[in-house]
Amino acid sequence: MRTNPIFSNALLFGAWFSVGLLILIAVFMVLRSWPFFDREGLGALWLDSNWFPTEGSFNLLPMVAGSLMVTLGAVLLAGPTGVILAIFGRYYAPARLASVYRALMELLSGIPSVVYGFWGLLVLVPWISSFAPPGASISAGIIVLAIMVLPLVVLTVDTSFEQTPKKWLVAADALALQRWSKVWRIVLPASLPSILSGITLQTGRALGETMAVLMVCGNIVQVPGSIFDPARTLTANIALEMSYASGLHVNALFVSGLLLFILTVVIVKFGGLIQEGTRRQGA
Repeated sequence: MRTNPIFSNALLFGAWFSVGLLILIAVFMVLRSWPFFDREGLGALWLDSNWFPTEGSFNLLPMVAGSLMVTLGAVLLAGPTGVILAIFGRYYAPARLASVYRALMELLSGIPSVVYGFWGLLVLVPWISSFAPPGASISAGIIVLAIMVLPLVVLTVDTSFEQTPKKWLVAADALALQRWSKVWRIVLPASLPSILSGITLQTGRALGETMAVLMVCGNIVQVPGSIFDPARTLTANIALEMSYASGLHVNALFVSGLLLFILTVVIVKFGGLIQEGTRRQGA
């Protein structure tokens, strides 16, 4: 099979450019964070009393805890729900409804995050406050983030279902398998690596979301004791303070960005390992 050398070289250039850009971002984050590590050391990030950067206290543990709780909660809520909705849209919804359903998911995936945050601030936060004051909390962030990533999870899972080998489905029909048996025993196992990969990507997106969580999580610097406590995430902390920060405070905010970068790399790598393990078990 002959290949176009210009096209192949363009793809190779794009791949290496992406890798180089990622390395440059990592180097930039390390260089801007280094003055903080040189002066305060790594232990200040969790041994200081709290986050009071103007007073020389740089404890990032409350923001790390808030980011992880909001992200994991949103993924645990949106992941299974997205799989169920994708199964409905692909195998149970009538043809006309399925096409409208997918178009609606594509529309929802393109809505700006600030719109979701505005809805959460005006509708969701007062509703949560009615039974668990103050309302602006981890739970509000989880729900808003879950609604944001849900359409993309549905579309990713639906695409993975579409890639199931047709001959397997034909064989299942020949054996007179019921619809749910076909989905449970053939489609889901065959699609599991792609599903896990898609959910991993959405985990990275949820971790990096800023505006929506800034509007609904309360932005109080504390380690939340429950999902109904206010909290501040790493992204919200950067957005709130970068405009007026100076000196070591700026470097500490770059440390926050470096932590986000490292967490994203770890999540993607972990997702890749799960995906590879799932494929090996399937083989």
